[in-house]
Amino acid sequence: MGDYQQFTAQIKKLFNIDLLLYKEGQMKRRLTSFLEQKGFSSFNDFYRAMENNTSLQAEFLDRMTINVSEFFRNYKRWDILETKILPRLLQNRSSMKIWSAACSTGEEPYTLAMVLTKYLPLSAISILATDIDAGAIEKAKKGHYSEQSLREVPEQIKKQYFVKQHSGKYIVKEELKKAIVFKRENLFTSQYESSFDLIVCRNVLIYFTEEAKQQLYRKFNNALKKGGVLFVGSTEQIFQPQNYGFEVEDTFFYRKV
Repeated sequence: MGDYQQFTAQIKKLFNIDLLLYKEGQMKRRLTSFLEQKGFSSFNDFYRAMENNTSLQAEFLDRMTINVSEFFRNYKRWDILETKILPRLLQNRSSMKIWSAACSTGEEPYTLAMVLTKYLPLSAISILATDIDAGAIEKAKKGHYSEQSLREVPEQIKKQYFVKQHSGKYIVKEELKKAIVFKRENLFTSQYESSFDLIVCRNVLIYFTEEAKQQLYRKFNNALKKGGVLFVGSTEQIFQPQNYGFEVEDTFFYRKV
């Protein structure tokens, strides 16, 4: 299936999303599969059909982004956050500024809020959670999840912050929802806020090119306070973090120097 380069230019114009920042092989395979399922034989044909079809646009954006998440994903890392990183960040503090970047359907920021309640009341917790996918943000705001996505959540926490439905679905309680502000943002083009104590961006960096990752490391560093921490996914180790103004605080946790 040809004409991918032209398609990337068209997508950038339509959505302000640069597909060239993503690893081409992975993205091209994902989108080719989607196009073929929809009955298109070329990227050009698909773009012409999608250009004025908002439903097809939403489907495309959902397929383009990677919305695979669950609560307390890689539980041992969350334990390090709770027992080592947060106690340092919260020394002589009663609040924190936190950003869950590329938050997908919300499992990560809700997990952050639940972990923080070990140290702060919910009323003192405010987490910014952003994603490029508007559909994912809407799902996050609703806070409806399957039992499978809660498999790592300790039973006591599950009872405290979720309501189980007859259907087997779990709904996040309103008190937890209030601790999080969900917004649609593009990591590469949006203006970042500043002075964050903690930025969590996990399991999305692996899909970007090396050049794109380096760009984000620098932007994240600029958005953090000195001593603030970037928490990345368990396959996203930053090599030579000193090149981006970081030092290793623990595995997959990087402190701004």
